[in-house]
Amino acid sequence: MNAHKEKAAERAETVATPAGDARITWHRVKHPAKKAHTVLALGHGAGGGIEARDLRALAAALPGEGVTVALVEQPWRVAGKKVAPASRTLDAAWSALWPALTGPGLPVVAGGRSAGARVACRTAAELGAQAVLALSFPLHPPGKPEKSRADELTGVEVPVLVVQGGRDPFGRPAEFPAGTELVEVPYADHGFALPKSAELTEEEAMGVVTGAVARWLAGTPGR
Repeated sequence: MNAHKEKAAERAETVATPAGDARITWHRVKHPAKKAHTVLALGHGAGGGIEARDLRALAAALPGEGVTVALVEQPWRVAGKKVAPASRTLDAAWSALWPALTGPGLPVVAGGRSAGARVACRTAAELGAQAVLALSFPLHPPGKPEKSRADELTGVEVPVLVVQGGRDPFGRPAEFPAGTELVEVPYADHGFALPKSAELTEEEAMGVVTGAVARWLAGTPGR
């Protein structure tokens, strides 16, 4: 990857939705001779925003690989609220801002972390997403594997990549349905944080994430 050689230009855009104003922060490569081939739209989780380490890492690394990264803040987060609304409200807001994501005229890969990944899965077919990237997919509530959300993943008809921490209490890699395309981040928890005993650094862990996603996007059908 040559992302370290290419810095991304950042621009924020406010988009009206039925749930209030959402915000898209665009990350594009600055180099005028390099053109993007894909938009990767990433939503955040229910417990945080676009400052999550994996979202920041992807926004920094992928523009240099020809991927424009759009970090999407749901209206509840823009409004400063601390509790996410119901799933149907999240889905409606995501659907309403989708035309802004298709604005550059490129294929759009939908994705997000945790709750944002679920939104991307549920709406992919309706919106015509090229593929879905699920970061830290919450397969089940911690300690409640019987309350599986696997159907949200298996119901997606476009390519899906799951990137999951090796010790994620919302679903460890071995718990996912057979056939799931999954990349494990060793030692990582739901936020991709590492214990002090881990045999890799946070920078190396984020390298696992960004490298896997870049390779997957380069081979995604429709390129």
